Amino acid sequence: MGIRSGFSSLWQTAENHQGVSWLFLRFLGLIYLIAFSSLALQIVGLVGEQGILPLHTYMQVAEQSLGARAHYWLPMIYWWIGGGDTTLLITTWVGVLGSLMLILGHWERPVLILLFVLYLSLVHAGQLFMNFQWDTLLLEAGFLAIFLPGGPTLLLVILFEWLLFRLRFLSGLFKLLSGDPSWSGFTALNYYFETQPLPHIGAWYAQQLPEWLLQAGVGLTLFSELVVPFFIFLTPKFRYFAAAITVLMQVLIIATSNHNFINFLTIALCLFLLNDRVLAPILPDRFRPSTSTPVESLKPGRLRNTLITACFLIVLPVSLLHTASRIGWVRLPEAVQSGVDQVRRFGLGQGFHIFPTMQTERQELIIQGSEDGEHWSTYEFRYKPGDPAQPPVFNIPHQPRLDWMLWFVPTQQPLQMAWFDRFMQRLHEGSPSVLQLLKSNPFPHRPPRFLRVLVYRYQFTTAETRAESGLWWERTYLGQFPDVPPRVP
Repeated sequence: MGIRSGFSSLWQTAENHQGVSWLFLRFLGLIYLIAFSSLALQIVGLVGEQGILPLHTYMQVAEQSLGARAHYWLPMIYWWIGGGDTTLLITTWVGVLGSLMLILGHWERPVLILLFVLYLSLVHAGQLFMNFQWDTLLLEAGFLAIFLPGGPTLLLVILFEWLLFRLRFLSGLFKLLSGDPSWSGFTALNYYFETQPLPHIGAWYAQQLPEWLLQAGVGLTLFSELVVPFFIFLTPKFRYFAAAITVLMQVLIIATSNHNFINFLTIALCLFLLNDRVLAPILPDRFRPSTSTPVESLKPGRLRNTLITACFLIVLPVSLLHTASRIGWVRLPEAVQSGVDQVRRFGLGQGFHIFPTMQTERQELIIQGSEDGEHWSTYEFRYKPGDPAQPPVFNIPHQPRLDWMLWFVPTQQPLQMAWFDRFMQRLHEGSPSVLQLLKSNPFPHRPPRFLRVLVYRYQFTTAETRAESGLWWERTYLGQFPDVPPRVP
């Protein structure tokens, strides 16, 4: 909040942030709507009864290995309502309804509590399909937002600022600490557009930019992540600059990458770097400085202040300890580490590390089936690259989690191989819920007798090659999976 005047002001209503709070809640409702709607389309195929990683099996294994601890180590409502297809779908559609209510401003605090509990449950139920930084970012933002109705206190605004700072600064810090030569050598964008998990057509055009401009882009990225985040805690002019640069970076990412709702949520968090006076042209009349309720008359309740203070005293040390432990600066005692991990299981105090290393080669898995072992047909996916003649597809703000997870499989890490084997098993069984995640099923009547996975190296074509051949990708056959060298990193 810049230069703070007086320690006691932390518990007072934040001056000029009534409209900011109102606007953020509308944005948050929209982001929740995107997240729940996206999951409603795929949750059964991912973790349903005939899905890739059935939730009921996961719950059974958790109870067998953890006993009663499973219920608070995996905090989710499915322990009480069951983890079948119907309850999974009901959860997502109740989330959609709650999101609409938040957008419209109805019963804000009860709805915010409901949305947080539902999304927390889905994050744990989704297992590695929901193990992404944007999911934990939404959880912490959603939890803090529970205290916004009625107007934010200064301490609550600081918590939102701290969340935005961690997201931005730690992403830059881990780029440096990774030792990846593409970041230190300013060549990361030579590879990023081509090798990111799910590129869209904007990535192909970005790949054609001159190298000097790509290097400048790396410089801007590092500046925006390593320097600009500190402006968050300075005077208003610095805060406005931090918001402008951060929003610019998110717009550039949206223009060149499929990254679901994380960029929109980052933009929404930047609202707390502004104030009602700056946002007056887009705020309802009651929040404009000339007509808004005087700050002195808005007195936060003692219970709410106590809960916000408790949240601050938990989130700040947990996030610092987790980051220090992850970097290797400290080795936490087992009891402390357990406490930190438990808080993080509720989506609070997370560390962030967006693209700390850069892949320099894109490997795509082409899955095929056959009835006789000689004639093979290809399973087509909705969003990941496949046919070189098809342009990369936009899926913003949807998060197609199966297509995204397939990007990790060429590393051949044990966790990735385990879920991929289950996926292949479901294809062999002809699971309807899993097949619905795909663009097409070449075996509509019965599943194939044989399956195989071919590995290709994919590279964007140049503008000249694209003009001559009409292809967006060039691909080179590497072999049959997994009998090829793992992708590194």
